[in-house]
Amino acid sequence: MKESEEKKVYKVAELTRLIKQALENGFGSIWVEGELSNVRQPSSGHYYFTVKDEMAQISAVLFKGSQRGLKFVPADGMQVRVFGEISVYEKGGNYQIIIRQMEEAGQGALQAKFEALKRKLLEEGLFDEGRKRPIPALPQHIGIVTSPTGAAIRDILNVISRRFPNLHLVIAPARVQGEGAAEEIALAIDLLNEWGGLDVMIVCRGGGSLEDLWCFNEEVVARAIVRSAIPVISAVGHEIDFTISDFAADLRAPTPSAAAEMVVGRKEEFQKQLLVLARRLSRSVNEYVAVTRGRLTVIKGSYVFREPVNMMRQYLQRLDNLEIRLSGELMKQVAGVRQMFRDLGFRMMHVMSSAKEARVQDVKRLSVQLRALGPVAVLSRGYSITSDERGRIIRSAQDVRVGGKITTMTARGSIESEVNRRIIDNKDV
Repeated sequence: MKESEEKKVYKVAELTRLIKQALENGFGSIWVEGELSNVRQPSSGHYYFTVKDEMAQISAVLFKGSQRGLKFVPADGMQVRVFGEISVYEKGGNYQIIIRQMEEAGQGALQAKFEALKRKLLEEGLFDEGRKRPIPALPQHIGIVTSPTGAAIRDILNVISRRFPNLHLVIAPARVQGEGAAEEIALAIDLLNEWGGLDVMIVCRGGGSLEDLWCFNEEVVARAIVRSAIPVISAVGHEIDFTISDFAADLRAPTPSAAAEMVVGRKEEFQKQLLVLARRLSRSVNEYVAVTRGRLTVIKGSYVFREPVNMMRQYLQRLDNLEIRLSGELMKQVAGVRQMFRDLGFRMMHVMSSAKEARVQDVKRLSVQLRALGPVAVLSRGYSITSDERGRIIRSAQDVRVGGKITTMTARGSIESEVNRRIIDNKDV
């Protein structure tokens, strides 16, 4: 280096700040697993400790504000997984991890609970692919279950408003973290089903720790998703996060934004297909018009179009001939029908005359029988009919009284008498 060249000399704080920026920009948020040692908690409530393994160690701090949801008390010798950002403690000049989330390593309590519920619902068939419904190709009415103030709803609205602002959205607000959040999510799903008229539903929230996302691992949420009559898309956390709601839903989206893109993206694809079909239809119509135009040209050159008057006259002549033939046939038919009615009239008169003669003979025969059986014929054979003063027929001596008047009718006249005696069984009575 030439003496004339200016040397770049860093101050310690300046260099430390550059190192801090390089570490923070280079790593971002990461998970680290190791053993706790030298755990300290001063009066501030913050935890300071070291996370180490057999080969190295790193300083760590868990500030009081990040301890919400912590399920255990950190202690030396614990095997843990921590999530946070790599940074540099400038005053001490050492790098450290600022922890946002900490859980027991291996299969922690929450992970064990997650696996147990997953096995239970899997055995019940709630995750079966055959149960899941397809997402509509052109949803116009979309329901959203999430926090109305979270980043997830902003991401969804941003995607939808940018692509298809005319879609109808119904938001069912619910807490998506903390105590009672699972019950609110399940209730919101049920309310959207009662609302009705929705094509698809998105149940979502942004990223977070396992504890933050835990409400989507609750059984009440999974069963609400399964009983929903509306197809459900689950979009919880980031792409690496899996929840019970993802398995229960009809479709899983890695993020809320991806869920919105799935919904409106289908419409975009359909519009592209419509454009392709419209072009095909246009080509088909043009081809059909061209073929039809050719046929029309041929027809225009035919005899019909060249001599339309002659053709019309020929058809008129054929019509006249048919009319003449039809008139002759009609007259023949009318004459035949007329003769048929005459024949029927003669036959009917003959039948009626024969029937009348038969009835006259029947009446004569019955009259003779009636006269032979009548009372006059009986009287002419020497019999008589006797009646009392009231005209009642006397059939026994008991029917009259001594001194009473009786009338006896014969074939030729009648006799009036007075009763002097009554004899019954050879005795006077």
